[in-house]
Amino acid sequence: MAQNVYDFTVNDRRGNDVSLSDYKGKVLLIVNTATRCGFTPQYEELETLYKKYKEEGLEILDFPCNQFGEQAPGTEEEIHQFCTLNYGTEFPQFKKIEVNGENEIPLYTFLKSKCGFKGFNPDHKIGQLLDQMLSKDNPDYASNPDIKWNFTKFLIDRKGNVVERFEPTTECYVIEEEIKKLL
Repeated sequence: MAQNVYDFTVNDRRGNDVSLSDYKGKVLLIVNTATRCGFTPQYEELETLYKKYKEEGLEILDFPCNQFGEQAPGTEEEIHQFCTLNYGTEFPQFKKIEVNGENEIPLYTFLKSKCGFKGFNPDHKIGQLLDQMLSKDNPDYASNPDIKWNFTKFLIDRKGNVVERFEPTTECYVIEEEIKKLL
Protein backbone atom coordinates (compact mmCIF):
# COMPACT_ATOMS: atom_id res chain seq x y z
CA MET A 1 0.00 0.00 0.00
CA ALA A 2 1.25 3.46 -0.93
CA GLN A 3 2.74 5.52 1.87
CA ASN A 4 3.17 8.78 -0.06
CA VAL A 5 3.11 10.17 -3.60
CA TYR A 6 6.64 8.90 -4.26
CA ASP A 7 5.22 5.38 -4.50
CA PHE A 8 3.47 6.22 -7.79
CA THR A 9 4.53 6.17 -11.42
CA VAL A 10 2.63 8.25 -13.96
CA ASN A 11 2.99 8.90 -17.69
CA ASP A 12 4.41 12.08 -19.13
CA ARG A 13 2.55 13.63 -22.05
CA ARG A 14 4.46 11.40 -24.48
CA GLY A 15 3.52 8.23 -22.56
CA ASN A 16 6.88 7.64 -20.84
CA ASP A 17 6.89 6.39 -17.25
CA VAL A 18 7.82 8.98 -14.64
CA SER A 19 8.33 7.98 -11.02
CA LEU A 20 7.09 10.65 -8.67
CA SER A 21 10.11 9.76 -6.52
CA ASP A 22 11.99 11.92 -9.07
CA TYR A 23 10.41 14.85 -7.20
CA LYS A 24 11.66 13.86 -3.71
CA GLY A 25 12.48 16.91 -1.65
CA LYS A 26 10.22 19.21 -3.68
CA VAL A 27 6.94 20.83 -2.71
CA LEU A 28 4.36 19.65 -5.25
CA LEU A 29 1.09 21.11 -6.43
CA ILE A 30 -0.77 18.41 -8.37
CA VAL A 31 -3.66 19.71 -10.47
CA ASN A 32 -6.19 18.26 -12.92
CA THR A 33 -6.65 20.76 -15.73
CA ALA A 34 -8.76 21.54 -18.78
CA THR A 35 -8.26 23.91 -21.68
CA ARG A 36 -11.89 24.92 -22.28
CA CYS A 37 -13.13 25.58 -18.76
CA GLY A 38 -14.16 28.70 -16.88
CA PHE A 39 -11.15 28.02 -14.66
CA THR A 40 -8.66 27.68 -17.56
CA PRO A 41 -7.22 31.17 -16.87
CA GLN A 42 -5.81 29.63 -13.67
CA TYR A 43 -2.99 28.38 -15.90
CA GLU A 44 -1.65 31.93 -15.76
CA GLU A 45 -1.79 31.99 -11.94
CA LEU A 46 -0.15 28.57 -11.76
CA GLU A 47 2.67 29.66 -14.08
CA THR A 48 3.20 32.79 -11.96
CA LEU A 49 3.53 30.62 -8.83
CA TYR A 50 5.86 28.26 -10.65
CA LYS A 51 8.19 31.01 -11.81
CA LYS A 52 8.15 32.67 -8.39
CA TYR A 53 8.91 29.55 -6.32
CA LYS A 54 10.56 27.02 -8.65
CA GLU A 55 14.05 27.93 -7.43
CA GLU A 56 12.89 27.36 -3.83
CA GLY A 57 11.68 23.86 -4.68
CA LEU A 58 8.10 24.12 -6.01
CA GLU A 59 6.98 21.83 -8.83
CA ILE A 60 3.53 21.99 -10.38
CA LEU A 61 2.37 18.74 -11.98
CA ASP A 62 -0.35 19.24 -14.60
CA PHE A 63 -2.70 16.35 -15.41
CA PRO A 64 -5.20 17.21 -18.16
CA CYS A 65 -8.58 15.57 -17.59
CA ASN A 66 -11.59 15.45 -19.90
CA GLN A 67 -14.10 14.08 -17.34
CA PHE A 68 -15.85 17.35 -16.52
CA GLY A 69 -17.95 18.63 -19.39
CA GLU A 70 -15.40 17.31 -21.89
CA GLN A 71 -13.46 20.53 -21.41
CA ALA A 72 -10.03 19.04 -22.19
CA PRO A 73 -10.46 17.88 -25.78
CA GLY A 74 -7.56 17.21 -28.06
CA THR A 75 -4.36 15.24 -27.89
CA GLU A 76 -1.66 15.71 -25.29
CA GLU A 77 0.38 17.65 -27.87
CA GLU A 78 -2.56 19.94 -28.73
CA ILE A 79 -3.17 20.60 -25.04
CA HIS A 80 0.53 21.29 -24.48
CA GLN A 81 0.66 23.72 -27.40
CA PHE A 82 -2.46 25.52 -26.15
CA CYS A 83 -0.96 25.96 -22.68
CA THR A 84 2.47 27.11 -23.84
CA LEU A 85 1.12 29.48 -26.49
CA ASN A 86 -1.67 31.02 -24.40
CA TYR A 87 -0.20 30.94 -20.89
CA GLY A 88 3.53 30.36 -21.35
CA THR A 89 3.44 27.31 -19.09
CA GLU A 90 6.76 25.67 -18.32
CA PHE A 91 5.76 23.27 -15.52
CA PRO A 92 5.57 19.53 -16.30
CA GLN A 93 2.46 18.35 -18.11
CA PHE A 94 1.46 14.71 -18.05
CA LYS A 95 -0.73 12.36 -20.07
CA LYS A 96 -4.47 13.04 -20.06
CA ILE A 97 -6.04 11.03 -17.22
CA GLU A 98 -9.24 10.20 -15.41
CA VAL A 99 -9.49 11.29 -11.78
CA ASN A 100 -12.74 9.52 -10.84
CA GLY A 101 -14.34 6.19 -11.62
CA GLU A 102 -13.12 2.79 -12.70
CA ASN A 103 -10.39 4.25 -14.97
CA GLU A 104 -9.00 6.76 -12.48
CA ILE A 105 -5.26 6.57 -12.08
CA PRO A 106 -3.99 5.14 -8.76
CA LEU A 107 -2.33 8.46 -7.85
CA TYR A 108 -5.74 10.14 -7.72
CA THR A 109 -7.27 7.28 -5.72
CA PHE A 110 -4.51 7.90 -3.19
CA LEU A 111 -4.83 11.71 -3.21
CA LYS A 112 -8.60 11.56 -2.63
CA SER A 113 -8.15 9.04 0.20
CA LYS A 114 -5.86 11.50 1.98
CA CYS A 115 -7.86 14.69 1.42
CA GLY A 116 -11.57 14.70 0.67
CA PHE A 117 -13.76 17.36 -0.86
CA LYS A 118 -13.53 20.67 1.04
CA GLY A 119 -16.52 22.46 -0.46
CA PHE A 120 -16.65 25.28 -2.96
CA ASN A 121 -16.03 28.88 -1.97
CA PRO A 122 -19.62 30.22 -1.62
CA ASP A 123 -18.40 33.73 -2.49
CA HIS A 124 -17.09 32.56 -5.87
CA LYS A 125 -19.62 32.96 -8.71
CA ILE A 126 -18.64 29.68 -10.37
CA GLY A 127 -18.63 27.96 -6.98
CA GLN A 128 -22.32 28.71 -6.54
CA LEU A 129 -23.08 27.40 -10.04
CA LEU A 130 -21.12 24.19 -9.46
CA ASP A 131 -22.84 23.61 -6.15
CA GLN A 132 -26.28 24.03 -7.75
CA MET A 133 -25.40 21.82 -10.72
CA LEU A 134 -23.87 19.00 -8.65
CA SER A 135 -26.61 19.17 -6.00
CA LYS A 136 -29.25 18.70 -8.68
CA ASP A 137 -27.64 15.42 -9.81
CA ASN A 138 -26.81 14.26 -6.29
CA PRO A 139 -27.98 16.19 -3.20
CA ASP A 140 -25.31 14.38 -1.16
CA TYR A 141 -22.44 15.03 -3.62
CA ALA A 142 -20.28 16.84 -1.05
CA SER A 143 -19.98 13.77 1.18
CA ASN A 144 -17.75 11.75 -1.16
CA PRO A 145 -14.09 12.54 -1.87
CA ASP A 146 -14.36 12.49 -5.67
CA ILE A 147 -12.88 15.31 -7.68
CA LYS A 148 -15.79 17.61 -8.49
CA TRP A 149 -14.33 19.72 -11.30
CA ASN A 150 -11.28 20.88 -13.23
CA PHE A 151 -8.42 22.65 -11.43
CA THR A 152 -8.70 20.81 -8.12
CA LYS A 153 -5.26 21.00 -6.51
CA PHE A 154 -3.38 18.86 -4.01
CA LEU A 155 -0.45 20.28 -2.06
CA ILE A 156 2.31 17.80 -1.22
CA ASP A 157 5.12 18.46 1.27
CA ARG A 158 8.83 17.73 0.72
CA LYS A 159 8.38 14.23 2.17
CA GLY A 160 5.63 13.25 -0.28
CA ASN A 161 2.72 13.66 2.14
CA VAL A 162 -0.61 15.13 1.05
CA VAL A 163 -1.04 18.31 3.09
CA GLU A 164 -4.05 20.08 1.61
CA ARG A 165 -6.68 19.97 -1.11
CA PHE A 166 -7.87 23.12 -2.82
CA GLU A 167 -11.06 23.19 -4.82
CA PRO A 168 -11.00 25.20 -8.07
CA THR A 169 -12.80 28.11 -6.38
CA THR A 170 -9.97 28.64 -3.87
CA GLU A 171 -8.22 31.91 -4.55
CA CYS A 172 -4.58 31.73 -5.65
CA TYR A 173 -3.31 33.86 -2.76
CA VAL A 174 -4.63 31.25 -0.28
CA ILE A 175 -2.76 28.49 -2.12
CA GLU A 176 0.39 30.63 -2.29
CA GLU A 177 0.38 31.17 1.49
CA GLU A 178 0.19 27.41 2.06
CA ILE A 179 2.97 26.75 -0.44
CA LYS A 180 5.22 29.30 1.29
CA LYS A 181 4.80 27.48 4.61
CA LEU A 182 6.28 24.33 3.05
CA LEU A 183 9.17 25.89 1.13
